[in-house]
Amino acid sequence: MIEGLSKRILTVLVTFITGTITALGYPGVCLLMAIESAAIPLPSEVIMPFSGYLAYTGRFTLHWAAFWGAAGCVIGSWAAYLVAAWGGRPFVHRYGRYVFLSKHDLAMAERMFQRWGSPIIFFSRLMPVVRTFISLPAGLARMRALPFTVYTFLGSYPFCWLLAWLGYRLGGSWDELEARFRYLHVCILVLLAAGAVWWIRRHIILERRGPAPEDVTP
Repeated sequence: MIEGLSKRILTVLVTFITGTITALGYPGVCLLMAIESAAIPLPSEVIMPFSGYLAYTGRFTLHWAAFWGAAGCVIGSWAAYLVAAWGGRPFVHRYGRYVFLSKHDLAMAERMFQRWGSPIIFFSRLMPVVRTFISLPAGLARMRALPFTVYTFLGSYPFCWLLAWLGYRLGGSWDELEARFRYLHVCILVLLAAGAVWWIRRHIILERRGPAPEDVTP
């Protein structure tokens, strides 16, 4: 039952993402990546590869797809930054659960930020999980606006470009893949559904368990 629900949710998300980008073009890429970078679950692994496929068709270019994706990351990251800066840690802890942000994830991002300082904003954009949440400790620490913006854009651009390039490469094999589409579609959905179930279950367990001693930030 859970797997079937996950498949339906993922199908709706993919349809929403591809429809938005098809209708709006580059602004659609920017909008969707802004949502993803605001710590709202929306898979950049679908957004940017589909943008790369449109580059393969000639509608986009890889550079501008990556540019607008990175610009969206900056906008969404600023939204998360301001929420943390204005609401503080209690606000983030209280409402983070609604976007599957656990106290463990926030504490992990805070430890990285405290250890490495502002440059971690750049490097975290290439890391899974933490790339979405690193703006929150930056907001809690009231990091200066210019470095935050520059590091976010410079770290997001190669991430977006790489995913778009993968979509571009996939476009080159589109005819071959189209013949096997139904089989691949089922396999991919099963894998994504399993990953989604694991992700949700992980956050529910961590939330019920409470933060580990090392996750408690004074």
